[in-house]
Amino acid sequence: SLTGKPILDKRGHFAGYHGVGSDITGQRRQQEQIAFLARHDSLTKLPNRVLFSELLHEACTHADQHGIALLCLDLDNFKLINDTLGHATGDAVLVAVAERLKGAMRQGDIAARLGGDEFAIILYTNDIEEALRVAARIIERISRPYRFDGQLAHIGMSIGLTTAPQDGKTPSKLMKNADLALYRAKAEGRGVARLYDPAMDQRLQGRRQMQAGLRRALTGGEFYLEYQPLIDLTSKRITGAEALIRWRDPERGLISPAEFIPIAEESGQINEIGNWVLFEACKTAATWPAPISIAVNLSPLQFRDPALLDSIKAALSESGLPPERLEVEIVESVMLESNTQTEYALWQLHSLGVRIALDDFGTGYSSLSYLRRFPFDKIKIDRSFIRDLGYEKDDSSIILAIIGLAERMNMVVTAEGVENEEQLVLLSAYGCTQGQGYFFHRPLPPARFLEALRASETDRATPPPANAGAVL
Repeated sequence: SLTGKPILDKRGHFAGYHGVGSDITGQRRQQEQIAFLARHDSLTKLPNRVLFSELLHEACTHADQHGIALLCLDLDNFKLINDTLGHATGDAVLVAVAERLKGAMRQGDIAARLGGDEFAIILYTNDIEEALRVAARIIERISRPYRFDGQLAHIGMSIGLTTAPQDGKTPSKLMKNADLALYRAKAEGRGVARLYDPAMDQRLQGRRQMQAGLRRALTGGEFYLEYQPLIDLTSKRITGAEALIRWRDPERGLISPAEFIPIAEESGQINEIGNWVLFEACKTAATWPAPISIAVNLSPLQFRDPALLDSIKAALSESGLPPERLEVEIVESVMLESNTQTEYALWQLHSLGVRIALDDFGTGYSSLSYLRRFPFDKIKIDRSFIRDLGYEKDDSSIILAIIGLAERMNMVVTAEGVENEEQLVLLSAYGCTQGQGYFFHRPLPPARFLEALRASETDRATPPPANAGAVL
């Protein structure tokens, strides 16, 4: 940088310049670095969300001529890397992912890091098959193991893909479409690429409507419970019931829990709904004769709520139901995500006297260590093993093994989905403790359950016709 001013002699004639020169290389580099960081990710050096938005906007203006494909990418299980190997290793993985992305793309395409473990790519092509080939190549390369400081790290990648001008011509529309496709990729097991289709928009609107409906259902009294009896296979008497939530929407009619429970979990409404079930079930069961028990299903997300234990105590206190007559059913994914809070909650419930059942045993990540580490009182054998009982030899072997294990660990075994007499005879011969299913009773309204209970005491609960009880 040069600064100077003219020099005049005594007669006023120009005699030259007087000035100062300075080296501003460092200052210029600093300015360039600031400008670079404003539009690039500091960790991976890829374009950031700001620059990517500009590039996507520019690409959309020319999409009619050459076509583009937008890929939204999200790493699978990246949080596990940070939690187990530390954030420094997590950062190193992100840098390595960026390098692999650049190596898997074609020349001229653009990759960006939008934040966290989210990336996006603009492919300049109107060939959907070519875009899918690039996506498959990216998934394959990102899924290869990473080695840092002698440790192996494994992650995957899910991709949502949309095209312009076919699916939209604006950046906001394309980003929305790609996000919907990414959501579908994750819902279908992760590690895959999924193309956007208009039906995804319809499903999104359906989810939003159902979320609004769930909020109204709680305040409007649209939820109710039915009770499916649990049968002692020796005495054939009812020993308890499982509380099952039902939703009767004024416009859509009866909506299956398989539809609305996942929506409630996604939207964060499951805790409020779960608490309603807990209080309502305990209040109803308190009117039953002792020692008839009530079983309530708990979502894995409820175990993340620090107030869960207090809610259970409050439900017992308000209803007057003794703790030993309450049974909470949890699925194996709770064990998979177990942490100090989960373990504390389970042991506190156990010390309170509440019984704990492991539901759908054998369908997930079954581990004998769960049975040893946590205070389970019951194992529920999933209906998928009962369905082909008597036809599939492997199912019989699995059931016998589970029953034998439970006996040695002093646990009750409940067989779910008992639908015919042959299944009942085999389960009784195997030494199964309890049964539950349509062969005995469908889920019943409270008044019908009391009738079945009284009949059980007098008639030893002979199975009613298959069409008895409320319809699921």
